[in-house]
Amino acid sequence: MSSVPPALVDIMAAHQAIRGVAIETPAIRSSLGSDKAPIWLKLETLQPSGAFKLRGAANAVARLSPDARARGVVCCSTGNHGTALAYAAREMGVSATVCVSELVPEVKIHAIEAQGARVIKKGQSQDDAQIEANRLVAKEGVTDIPPFDHFDVISGQGTIGLELLRDLPELETVLVPLSGGGLAAGIAVAAKAIKPDIRIVGISMDRGAAMAESLRAARPVEVTEVPSLADSLGGGIGLQNQFSFDICRKLLDEVVLVAEEEIYRGMQSMFLQDRLVAEGACAVGHAAVLAGKIHLTGPTCSIITGRNIDMEQFTRVVTGQPVTLGDLVVRGT
Repeated sequence: MSSVPPALVDIMAAHQAIRGVAIETPAIRSSLGSDKAPIWLKLETLQPSGAFKLRGAANAVARLSPDARARGVVCCSTGNHGTALAYAAREMGVSATVCVSELVPEVKIHAIEAQGARVIKKGQSQDDAQIEANRLVAKEGVTDIPPFDHFDVISGQGTIGLELLRDLPELETVLVPLSGGGLAAGIAVAAKAIKPDIRIVGISMDRGAAMAESLRAARPVEVTEVPSLADSLGGGIGLQNQFSFDICRKLLDEVVLVAEEEIYRGMQSMFLQDRLVAEGACAVGHAAVLAGKIHLTGPTCSIITGRNIDMEQFTRVVTGQPVTLGDLVVRGT
């Protein structure tokens, strides 16, 4: 793998490589915002796998050598990357194994299995799942395709940035759910290469936000994972992080953290006002805007990252019922 981070040319190549597997998604106007500062929603929920992760996974599989394709692929995942890799691998005739922690919701495990992948549960964190993936690489010779800190994965996610500035060249700000940083890094590389003064804001939950804590510490650090409405944003960034941390450190203009109660209200707004069924991770943009944590002065786009949500939990949120997250009970107001 290259030690040089992805550039715009790599993202443009990825846009060609993923055609036929991932789709170009629309951006629709949100009920949030104003005439001066309209907010658009980039609907990655429409991807065949249900989330943006398909872009990076498809690019990574497409760039495998014939020998590597024959041996198969593996990853660790909090859900969406695993589903995406399973889908992309199936479409390209490659076997896939996905390692998950015990915190990953069953709905996401079923979605992975539905794409024909083998699922292995291991441990209480994404780091534990990665250890199992590493063991399979050594034992079975499969290729590890990590969920975010990977040249081809970041390049694939960056194709969102290409589409945004092609379709909405007037954009001033992009709101990006922030986890391991692959999405934010890819979008930032593409968007800032095309429009250097565009503002990229990473948004995460205020408990267990690995990239936010790492940026604050100026180095990758470990965090304790806790249950969250934005469960897709859980997991560490890896202490040996090669790409996503440095790109986020250099190119993100701001990082905003939102509380579970704010995510709850963001999910309600997305459904009741924008009529979107989407994960809590997608609602962090809505949450930050509604909580007054982001000041918008012009056209903005929020990335709606995925739809693979536990519908029982989603129903409780949108109907104003309490949701239990470990030792925390989140209630509507």
